[in-house]
Amino acid sequence: MGEDIRLRAVVELAQGMAAAHTPRESWRAAAVGVCGALNGNFAALSVWERDMSRLRVLVNAGQRARGEEEFPANEAYPVHQFPEITEFLHEHWAGGGEPHAWVETAEGPAGARAAGYCHQRVAALRRRGRGCCVVAPIVLHGRAWGELYVARPPGAPVFDRADADLATVLAAVVAAGIAQTERLEEARRLAFTDALTGLANRRAVDRGLDEAVERHLADETVVSLVVCDVNGLKRVNDTQGHAVGDRLLERFGSVLSLCGAMLKGTLAARLGGDEFCLLSVGPTADEVVRVADELCVRAAELELGDGVACGVASTGDPIGPVHSARRLFRLADAAQYRAKAARAVKPVVAGREGDDDPVIRLADAPEGTSGAGERRKFRGRGPA
Repeated sequence: MGEDIRLRAVVELAQGMAAAHTPRESWRAAAVGVCGALNGNFAALSVWERDMSRLRVLVNAGQRARGEEEFPANEAYPVHQFPEITEFLHEHWAGGGEPHAWVETAEGPAGARAAGYCHQRVAALRRRGRGCCVVAPIVLHGRAWGELYVARPPGAPVFDRADADLATVLAAVVAAGIAQTERLEEARRLAFTDALTGLANRRAVDRGLDEAVERHLADETVVSLVVCDVNGLKRVNDTQGHAVGDRLLERFGSVLSLCGAMLKGTLAARLGGDEFCLLSVGPTADEVVRVADELCVRAAELELGDGVACGVASTGDPIGPVHSARRLFRLADAAQYRAKAARAVKPVVAGREGDDDPVIRLADAPEGTSGAGERRKFRGRGPA
């Protein structure tokens, strides 16, 4: 392969990875680009998961064997079967060298078949009907991150030293592309995450709610919004300091996350200040209200603050047509304000204000009982 062709292969791989917007796109661009650059018919990208002591395949590209998926859910191999990913690499780095690609063939070393040679990579080549492969370690932030694997079919020219040298260069390009993708993912995560609680932020809710309402308009999927206001935050800040107030917000954020997990596919978020919400797509309105009720009970049991005011709006309730995210949010927000004004210990639900079960207020608690204690009596009751 001429120098111009090699340089073009490196440039095309870098361009392909730079154009990727998600990890999956980045993985696929790496495998496809390297496979083409090395004239292979199959390529895989794997990550070394140290905590699990395994190589996990992220993507398989090209002519896949039976059972191989493009993005496998659980194709992984114990690293003890491939000791070179740990021993070989670390030995070379410890000596001040650089990790380098190497070549394996289905025949193994000279005379190996007759001697019963059973190296795992050689066995895998034979099992999957491949003739040879080149394996290139990927190094990220000074550590072994994983590997690139490119194979050719039986009868094709066996990879040579020049191919291994090119694979080493390509692996370095892949490492740079993966690092860029990771930085972009981290930037996206930070852009949609509340710094104090680790929950989603208002930007994430706005985007998620817009998409959810579009889905509702397309196929009538139930979309529900639970808007919460933490009671007593100002008092805590004024009497115990903002550090304690932040702890209250963090504790409630954990409770909100726990309750959100009771509803499949629900987003838990902090809107700002003392306002939080759950965005649920799919579960019924009754399921959402039950979780909102549980949220109120658990919030009342926190050692800080004074529970939570909670409003619910769901397209599964008689609230009229919902053609925009703004309308659903306004309905949930209005319900939350009614809960706040009534000092309600249970969620106020838009479209259900006429139910026989009245809103139970802290002001109604019998003399000599604490509000939190009274609220605990209503665990498991139906929606307000």
